[in-house]
Amino acid sequence: MNKLLIALLGMSLAGAAVAKLPPPSPEAQAKADEAKQKTAWSDKVAAYQLCQAQDRVAAAYRKSKGAQTKEQPAAPAASAAPTIPPCQDPGPYVAAAASAKVGVADSLPVPAAGKPPAPGEAKK
Repeated sequence: MNKLLIALLGMSLAGAAVAKLPPPSPEAQAKADEAKQKTAWSDKVAAYQLCQAQDRVAAAYRKSKGAQTKEQPAAPAASAAPTIPPCQDPGPYVAAAASAKVGVADSLPVPAAGKPPAPGEAKK
């Protein structure tokens, strides 16, 4: 009997865990999009840094190999290695355009510099 109750309780909790979550709020969706864009940019930066490191290693290899063996015959033009494009710098991270958020503070009038707002101005 106790095992049956424990099993039923476990199945009811598992059903609650599988329940569908509500859609995220616009702010949460914007944060998720921003995080996705930043992750994509950091992946591009990592690929750029890897490309630069590979170029340095290849240059050092060619330099050391060229100094050791000068008697190797030149490779025929037909079997030449494909040209590899240079590394492309992704540039600095640029955040997506901020969406216009209208809140209570945005709806209040902005006072002129050095002049406090009149008591009735903020209540309009």
